[in-house]
Amino acid sequence: MGVLKYAILGLLYQRPRSGYEMAQEFQDTLNEFWSAKHSQIYPELKRMTADGLTEFRVEVVGTSLEKKLYSITPKGREEFLRWMNSEPELPPTPKSEFRLRVFFSGCLSEERRIEMLEHQLELHRARLEHLRGNQEKFDGIPARDTPEFGDYLVLMHAIMREENDCRWLERCVELCGGEA
Repeated sequence: MGVLKYAILGLLYQRPRSGYEMAQEFQDTLNEFWSAKHSQIYPELKRMTADGLTEFRVEVVGTSLEKKLYSITPKGREEFLRWMNSEPELPPTPKSEFRLRVFFSGCLSEERRIEMLEHQLELHRARLEHLRGNQEKFDGIPARDTPEFGDYLVLMHAIMREENDCRWLERCVELCGGEA
């Protein structure tokens, strides 16, 4: 089992959730730095429950719909906190197909190279705008002892990353003779 287990334990450390709610959290909040699909989450929950890290109770929603509400067990809490207190290694530089293309862009015409850079700049500007929109859910900096504070810190990183990518792409376009 990899890091997905700890992401799930972290969500359950915050509060009990259904598998669907966890999938939504991966899609809506964690997606800037971690991803998981339904097809990964549910088998992991099954393993974690078998290992005694999580447990669930069945809740009836409406008249007949049943859903499992998962919670972290003391054993799961202990394992999660052990992981949280360990020091992660610096990961390798992430692969980037786009940066690889930039590296080899000398084989393109100047016009095509600038088009490629400007297109990426548009994509990063759109992502930056989206992230700034996500930031509107905060009235200010959340209290440090809330789950929202960690969300705020990670969102701040994502915004700064996109701002930096935009600056880099603008400079690349300039250096290639275009206008950013």
